Amino acid sequence: MTRDGSHGGPVLDAVGRDRAVDGLRAYAIAGVVLGHWLVTALVLAPDGALATASPLRAMPELVPVTWLLQTLGLFFFVGGYASARSLGAATGRGVEPGRWLRRRLGRLVRPVTVLLGGWAVVLAGAAASGVPAATLRTAGTLLVSPLWFLLPLSVLFALTGPLSRALDRHGTVRPAALAVATVAVTDLVGRLTGPNGGAGPADGGWRVPVALLAAWSVPYLLGLALARDNPAGDVGQRRTGGLLLLGGGAGMAVLVLFAGYPASAVGVPGDGFSNLDPPSLFTVCLAFAQVGVALMVRPRLAGWLSRPHRWRRVRRVNDAAMGIYLGHQSVLLGVTAVGALGARLAGVDGVPGLHTAPDGAGWLLARLAWLPLFGLVLAGLVGRPGPGAEVVAAGRTGPRADRRSAPRRRRMSDSREDVRRFQPDDRPGVR
Repeated sequence: MTRDGSHGGPVLDAVGRDRAVDGLRAYAIAGVVLGHWLVTALVLAPDGALATASPLRAMPELVPVTWLLQTLGLFFFVGGYASARSLGAATGRGVEPGRWLRRRLGRLVRPVTVLLGGWAVVLAGAAASGVPAATLRTAGTLLVSPLWFLLPLSVLFALTGPLSRALDRHGTVRPAALAVATVAVTDLVGRLTGPNGGAGPADGGWRVPVALLAAWSVPYLLGLALARDNPAGDVGQRRTGGLLLLGGGAGMAVLVLFAGYPASAVGVPGDGFSNLDPPSLFTVCLAFAQVGVALMVRPRLAGWLSRPHRWRRVRRVNDAAMGIYLGHQSVLLGVTAVGALGARLAGVDGVPGLHTAPDGAGWLLARLAWLPLFGLVLAGLVGRPGPGAEVVAAGRTGPRADRRSAPRRRRMSDSREDVRRFQPDDRPGVR
């Protein structure tokens, strides 16, 4: 394991894979999934309809947890890192950037199309069977809302080359500062023109897409710079990570205490202003802080993941990251719907933690008890990641193989799998 991250260089294993970045991606996907499962309550109304509610409304003391579980900044950070290395490897092999982009976007669009097509059939059947319209609207919103993330990600994929050249020419600070200033302008316009800080007609509809692209380009730029080991930015230094953490944390405090920004990293009904819809300066500061922590722990994380059994678990999450992201809301809806049907047949108002109002610690404890089931259903839905299966199988000689050689075969399988997955046409958003 090469560990020179404190000097700005990559932290790579023997086959050129940055296991620390894979670890960060696994944490980011886990944060998003757990965050959605914990802050989304589906309350069963007397007429049998399901409506959403947020436990943060009744339990504001949980707001700091959102700073740990709203990990989209890390997603775009590792996305920028992966895109830079993937594009660099592709061009080094003579692959045209346009072809690289088409492959990357194609592997992003196909699973989304399958998800939406499948749920369209399910919701149409539910409507025909008399499911309340309010429930259908709730389900549609929950399914579609996470997909906004893919729009700015796709645009940033397309801009990977130009942004990389901008880093070469101007360093990291100037492009990132320009993006931060753009977000500040969109925040100001939103407060001046929109009701309760939302998008209003006076902004011409431009504010939301501009804020989305500008805000998430900041961690994406940092990921590009890390992968390219940009001498002008040198973002791989631990000192830079400490500065990002302190600056991001200070910015969050100033915005909440003196500028009237909500402290929650996600939207809370009744707040009148969301830090995530569209992303605000608070969200950018949170991304700075998260990336700062990531840079500081990166060398140690790489060492911790050098153990094969730890690395295999992280690799599996990375293999299935896209399926996990797209499927986790389906799991929440499916388990809740089945539970609602069971509650109706049993003649009860709802199952605690599943259909009851999120009004206190009792609901939170009940929801925590449901998480293992959610996880098992999600694992069954995603299945065992395909890319590693054939490689692992290739390392076996049969069910009666000598068990004493199994650890060596597993290590060989891990290395061969790493080499295969490092190819530049790997899954978008997952490499």
